[in-house]
Amino acid sequence: MIVGTVAIVGRPNVGKSTVFNRLIGDRVSIVDDTAGVTRDRIYGKCEWLTKSFNVIDTGGIQMADQPFQIEIRAQVDIAIEEADTIVMLTDVRQGVTSDDMYIARMLNKSNKKVILAVNKVDDVAQKDGIYEFYSLGLGDPLPVSGVHGIGIGDLMDAIVASFEGKPVREYPGMITFAVIGRPNVGKSSLVNALLNQQRVIVSDVEGTTRDAIDTPFERDGKHYVAVDTAGIRKKGKVYENIEKYSVMRAMKAIDECDVVLFVLDGSTGINEQDKHVAGYAHEAGKGIIIVYNKWDIVEKDQNTMDEITKKIRNEFLYLDYAPVCFVSALTKSKVHNLFPLIDEVYDYSQQRVSTALLNEVISDAQITTPPPAHNGKKLKINYASQVSIAPPTFVLFVNDEQLMHFSYKRYLENKLRDAFAFTGNPIRIIARKKN
Repeated sequence: MIVGTVAIVGRPNVGKSTVFNRLIGDRVSIVDDTAGVTRDRIYGKCEWLTKSFNVIDTGGIQMADQPFQIEIRAQVDIAIEEADTIVMLTDVRQGVTSDDMYIARMLNKSNKKVILAVNKVDDVAQKDGIYEFYSLGLGDPLPVSGVHGIGIGDLMDAIVASFEGKPVREYPGMITFAVIGRPNVGKSSLVNALLNQQRVIVSDVEGTTRDAIDTPFERDGKHYVAVDTAGIRKKGKVYENIEKYSVMRAMKAIDECDVVLFVLDGSTGINEQDKHVAGYAHEAGKGIIIVYNKWDIVEKDQNTMDEITKKIRNEFLYLDYAPVCFVSALTKSKVHNLFPLIDEVYDYSQQRVSTALLNEVISDAQITTPPPAHNGKKLKINYASQVSIAPPTFVLFVNDEQLMHFSYKRYLENKLRDAFAFTGNPIRIIARKKN
């Protein structure tokens, strides 16, 4: 579970993107010596000591009238609002500047937890330079080097510690499902239809729902929590105030739910933005149900449902495990079919396979279709074990993990699905070299 969100802010060219890339362990932000390269917010996920948290990289703030400063400042303001903790990054080589003082005053007014980090402390000789940063009034400065990784562990310790005491949305014994999709596909109407009451504002104006709204309820003796989320748009289109919090809050809802209802608009069909939205849930490893909404206004014959299902499968190849349900939130037609699917997808996300049965399936798969040879070597799977649920994750102990080709991993995944179903859930397969 995501324990919190941290935003990295600071003036241009102090190394925010370099530190961001260090935290998430990937090169997502563009790193360049030119000030002002990062203009929009960029999101990533960091895992540290069994804790996961979201990280936001932001553009550089400066008082001078520079290009894009209005847009950058708007994005930074959004990041500060979305974050639980702020990391203010400074540069030991340039010392405290007027821009640093300006940003520190802004953060002091934010009432957020702030961690002060001094970047580019690349060797011991530069460490004494951090003391002047006490003048910013943000507490003890942490020396770090984004380029060399020095002090990054201490920074992550401080970030994780800052989340302690933060309220966590948890609903023990309840199945939590988040309703996601691009704006105006009918998410709020679907939640109202599922609840059978008007609990969420419904409007045909895009972006009406600005927050993630939790609604616990009971149905047929089972307890659920419905989470309606603001429509997700591409990160480059979030300048408008009406949707300024939608992306991160929808991502939080996805991270904290058990099952995702991914809503498509039957009146407009599938577009590229739908793929962007679905990617969040897939990458988070959540159980997914594809909900094709507004079925009541679709012109159809006896073949239409099969044709649309085929199109969905072609457009969302990575969601081939997700069941498709055709509904009309407006008329409540077929909405009742979603609850058995939610239960089924949740149950499979919690399923554990016995080690003996798992190894029997993997062994049979190798006999039926032996792994292909690569450079004269052939993959051998010695042992398999399920290591976690939600999503179901399997570790295969092999002679050489480099020999595990994507196509053979996909074949094994299909064999696992044939044997154990795992309806609606992605399967993670990890190859590790046997010691």
